[in-house]
Amino acid sequence: MILMEPNFFRWLCYAIFISLTFSGFVLDHGVYAEGVKPHEAKQLRDEVREMFYHAFDGYMNNAFPLDELKPLSCQGEDTLGGYALTLIDSLDTLALLGDRERFTSSVQWIGKNLQFHINKTVSVFETTIRVLGGLLSAHLIASDYATGMRIPSYDNELLVLAEDLARRMLPAFDTPTGIPYGSVNLMYGVDEHESKITSTAGGGTLTLEFGVLSRLTNDPVFEQVAKNAVRGLWARRSSLDLVGAHINVFTGEWTQKDAGIGTSIDSFYEYLLKAYILFGDEEYLYIFQEAYGSAMHYLHKDPWYVEVNMDSGAIVWPVFNSLQAFWPGLQVLAGDVDPAIRTHTAFFSVWKRYGFTPEGFNLATLSVQYGQKSYPLRPELIESTYLLYKATRDPRYLDAGRDFVASLQYGAKCPCGYCHITDVELHKQEDHMESFFLAETVKYLWLLFDLAVDSDNLVDNGPYKYIFSTEGHLLPLTPQISLAREHCSYLRGYCPRNATKLEQEEESNNDDGVTGMELGPHRSIYPYHESFPVTGLIKGLCPRLAHAQKYGLSYVLPEKTAREDVTRAKPVITSRSIVLVSDQTVGKRPQEGFTSQSEPIMSISGGSSSDQTGQELTLLESETDDKRVYAS
Repeated sequence: MILMEPNFFRWLCYAIFISLTFSGFVLDHGVYAEGVKPHEAKQLRDEVREMFYHAFDGYMNNAFPLDELKPLSCQGEDTLGGYALTLIDSLDTLALLGDRERFTSSVQWIGKNLQFHINKTVSVFETTIRVLGGLLSAHLIASDYATGMRIPSYDNELLVLAEDLARRMLPAFDTPTGIPYGSVNLMYGVDEHESKITSTAGGGTLTLEFGVLSRLTNDPVFEQVAKNAVRGLWARRSSLDLVGAHINVFTGEWTQKDAGIGTSIDSFYEYLLKAYILFGDEEYLYIFQEAYGSAMHYLHKDPWYVEVNMDSGAIVWPVFNSLQAFWPGLQVLAGDVDPAIRTHTAFFSVWKRYGFTPEGFNLATLSVQYGQKSYPLRPELIESTYLLYKATRDPRYLDAGRDFVASLQYGAKCPCGYCHITDVELHKQEDHMESFFLAETVKYLWLLFDLAVDSDNLVDNGPYKYIFSTEGHLLPLTPQISLAREHCSYLRGYCPRNATKLEQEEESNNDDGVTGMELGPHRSIYPYHESFPVTGLIKGLCPRLAHAQKYGLSYVLPEKTAREDVTRAKPVITSRSIVLVSDQTVGKRPQEGFTSQSEPIMSISGGSSSDQTGQELTLLESETDDKRVYAS
């Protein structure tokens, strides 16, 4: 028996990985089912609806008002804050399914019984995306006749609860960097012994919910603290424009420098693009362009993605983890469809091998990563499947959806709901069901098949375009949210006090030759700086300064925060422009499409890189479908 040196074995694994990268490796199982027919798509849609009610009824009958269901033992457990988490997370799915009776009764119960003045320490990230997002989404549906689900007796109870909850989380943002603590006590604020380490996703995935709340309440503080958190993270990016996984919120030092698109970082990228789409704030677009370009340059090993050191770009982790599966859906939103198709094919091949996606799959050994064998009913791959079908109408994604349904029905279904899978190789069940199974997993499955049948739903055929939060909650592009300044200017609605007077002062100053960047905060039609900006996405207005000029000063590091050697040459990254926003006085320039870059792994140690140019695509549009895709 030959014993190999550890370093030799490591490089052998990398050699295998390199060969897979060059060949565009996916797992081929050699078995292909007949495509999904229209009548079967309708049957699958109805089956997914039954899946939802099997789990929802199991929760309401056995666990409510506790947070989550234990579907094997048919009991409940408090896992987040003890405030009927699964019911809140399920509200907009009930509305999407057209269940007026249960949606109404659920909203009324929450409005009368829920309160957050409790001595509970909760995750800022999870509470924001699950509870705050669920309350805001349900409020926007229940208060609007146009949704078809308005509740006549509803009097903004959910919005009042959402504002109260968000104010109780504000103490978490009181840090030198602006990046919030990971946890906060809803009654007493941040504990003096609270950890100062948080994840990038935890600090950078608050902008949608906090921003919507600001626009609904006319209180800028929520939107501003969430935006400052993003700025605090981006200011500490490496010279490669990469961010790490964990950071100290007081010192700004990275405690884990592994850069990737999966665990601990994923939704940071997601909310950059979605915040621009929802709010029209071009600063988010600028950051996304830079961050996305670097991710495709350093992390993309076509069709897979790896984790690298944020400073050097050296590969540290050749593993596919299940949270990466949101990425093809995000690329659809950005219009970069070709690499999304290839990556989805690779990710789905892992599902086909095991019947589920494990939390980690090692690309060097082609096996489940040790200690990461579970599948906790995650929705990310299903979400990307729905968005790719919406963009391409390719029937292969319906076939994938059928496989998802079969796996969940035969492998995860329990007496009272659907169970976690603790081992994807043995299909061993665990007595737990996350609330996001009802908020996201079955929601995206139902939308996939409904889109194939008649698309008569709130998202695809409703009064507004919608953005999905990272928890799958519906956030509409209404004038009050997405055109706050224009809505105030033209409709005189939702205007804060003295808005009209301040607007007139701004117009007067502009007539005198004063540029928008020279106006102080008091000159804005809203009484705070850089809030509720004019969106170029809808009105086509052009900023007076380039993105780098306008926002570059936002990313100055504190003097005492360590950073890379500034004298080191920075790698050249191809600029990727998503949209060109222009006004009538500026000549239009040709739009540069995204490029999908894939280079040999060895290029990080001095080898050359090769660029693979993708087709030119416009933001939110695909060539195979002239409808714009806003939901994610």
